[in-house]
Amino acid sequence: MRILYFSIFLLITSISYSQISIAESPASKQPVKFPSLWDSHDSALQNGLEKIVKQQGLWKQIQAERLALVLVNISDLSTPKLAELNGNKMIYAASLPKVAILLAAFVEIEAGNLPESDELYEHMTKMIRYSSNKSATHVLTLVGGERVLEIIQSPEFALYDPKHNGGLWVGKAYAKGSAYQRDPKYNLSHGATAIQVARLYYLLETNQLLNPKNSKRMKQILANPGIKHKFVKGLQSIPGVVIYRKSGSWRNFHADSALVEYGEHKYIIIGLSDSKSGGGWLTQLAEPLHKLIVKDK
Repeated sequence: MRILYFSIFLLITSISYSQISIAESPASKQPVKFPSLWDSHDSALQNGLEKIVKQQGLWKQIQAERLALVLVNISDLSTPKLAELNGNKMIYAASLPKVAILLAAFVEIEAGNLPESDELYEHMTKMIRYSSNKSATHVLTLVGGERVLEIIQSPEFALYDPKHNGGLWVGKAYAKGSAYQRDPKYNLSHGATAIQVARLYYLLETNQLLNPKNSKRMKQILANPGIKHKFVKGLQSIPGVVIYRKSGSWRNFHADSALVEYGEHKYIIIGLSDSKSGGGWLTQLAEPLHKLIVKDK
């Protein structure tokens, strides 16, 4: 009889522990909450950014608002460190906003509204790595221009937000013809602020834009830049650097954006400029800013 009672006791105890385990397991699987880049300004990194810009002789360009920069150390994704100069200034960004078309396409793929195909992935890759206007217009047409704007302005992403002076904007196909909708603050057809572009990369890296599978696919398309200028040119002499990037140039407007991985280090670097010399400025800044991140502990 004692054996029977003991067996019943063990069974009840086992069930109790099982219930506790089940009750606790959902809490352990709660999604990680990452901080907002809007609240991640770091004074030490800011001082370092300002020092480098002055050393490179570009401070007057910052003061004249012809150059906007954002640098974010995301080596620890849970504690991003952000520095910026003119980070909220809205600037014509040429082909850089094609990254917003890429995001919108993946959002529609996840929603089941855009069928996947080898052709679609080929166009998305050409649009990003080689900045193909033909492919960008093709993908934009599939998603729909108004739908792209709806996605980037949605509260979920808020990649264009009037409260933060705008952000990423695609209001015209990358082809001849007029804009279907210019941004409401500055009347730009293709625009960006450096901080909003940085937010896109951070949200992508933390799986806050897409599910992990499509986050990986989007990063794969951003990898292996096909055009070797600006940040890519500035970092090409550093062995082991991996760059995920989208750039843009038109007339005197030169822009670049990159998520850079280097060993245990990971950072986002964004540059927007309004000068014929802007592309050279971004090349000039890339290596010094890389070294700033590497020594930032």
